[in-house]
Amino acid sequence: MGRFARDKVISKLQATIKDNGVIFDAFCGSGITAKMAANGGADMVTTHILAFYRMQGLSSMAGYLPIGDANSITLDIGQSYFRRVVPNTPLFAGILCCDPTKDMQQFVHTLITAGFDGVMNCPTVALIDGQYRKDLEETGLGYSHEIDILSYAASQDIYTKAFCTNSEEAIALAGVGVDNIVVHFGNSSGGLIGSSTVLALDDMVERAAVVCDVLDSKFPGKLITVHGGSIESASDFRALLKEVPRLDGYIGGSSAERLPIEEAVPQAVQAFKDVRNI
Repeated sequence: MGRFARDKVISKLQATIKDNGVIFDAFCGSGITAKMAANGGADMVTTHILAFYRMQGLSSMAGYLPIGDANSITLDIGQSYFRRVVPNTPLFAGILCCDPTKDMQQFVHTLITAGFDGVMNCPTVALIDGQYRKDLEETGLGYSHEIDILSYAASQDIYTKAFCTNSEEAIALAGVGVDNIVVHFGNSSGGLIGSSTVLALDDMVERAAVVCDVLDSKFPGKLITVHGGSIESASDFRALLKEVPRLDGYIGGSSAERLPIEEAVPQAVQAFKDVRNI
């Protein structure tokens, strides 16, 4: 079973905010990055198919392609590795809520039994647009499934967090009891496989501010964090926080594991290669 009940997670996060701290949620695709993120003070650790592919050296966007069972992979790595290496940090599962091959309400309980402390909608249909998005919505594989499953999890007193890309999605999520609304800025930039076309600071400020304003008017005090876009470092998030101080924290994916690894591992190898030259 999960080790952190919903009220315990909420109390932990509220204590961080009360101390004028910033919530940091680490999206991790391997046990070692999860362990190091927890050692560094991460408030939450989350794993899912996108993070798993990222830590295989692939683009995390591979998680949006039909090349693996997203929910089964998340369950497997969570119960086999993650719950053992982060015993003192809340652990969350990102799930594909519109999975037509599973009873997703039952799967939520399977995850909790396996050791997860909560769930979120990752991968999310919210990032998909155009005709493909229309086809998904019209054939029963749309965003409404994410709202429904998160609503169910919340009704079971399980901690929930969720991606949104606009104020309408944010209000719908908050309305069904989601604890943590996450404003998604799209795929991350930077490093060897980051996107080159991402939201700039001004665009991220606009999206985050609109969501914060709408939520504060209807659901004051709701925990609001952000993810993705051109935030590659703490200084990037600091610049956003300066413009939108209402934000409670940041979710790091590439910035929590891929970018640090891309820098540190080559440096370590090169240091050994250079020993005769020093």
